[in-house]
Amino acid sequence: MASIFTKIISREIPGYIIEENDDFIAFLDVFPLAVGHTLVVPKKEVDYLFDLDDEIYVGLMAFAKEVAKKVGKAIPCERVGVAVIGLEVPHAHVHLVPLNNVSDINFSRPKLEFSQEKFEATLKQICEA
Repeated sequence: MASIFTKIISREIPGYIIEENDDFIAFLDVFPLAVGHTLVVPKKEVDYLFDLDDEIYVGLMAFAKEVAKKVGKAIPCERVGVAVIGLEVPHAHVHLVPLNNVSDINFSRPKLEFSQEKFEATLKQICEA
């Protein structure tokens, strides 16, 4: 069964897509820890990050770096943090979270809720960065 990320990649369900190429896609997390919380995902559906072949793994990290620079320019923060949890969705992915202190990347915190308008405004802000 296709993961929710595969459904976003194939446009079966909508996503707030920041950037994509043939191998990777980045979109806003709809259950964010912070404004601008972004997920970076390989288009190839592999459950565990460290099961990715080396070429895709390195490509994913390079793509995440490019996206993180955009997020950091667009969202006021000290820096963009990186986390790989891998338990929520059975599809390898990297979290990019704008940080001002270490607790901003605490995944046990309640997730934020934003309106569609807020997500769209954040998407536009990052894409224009």
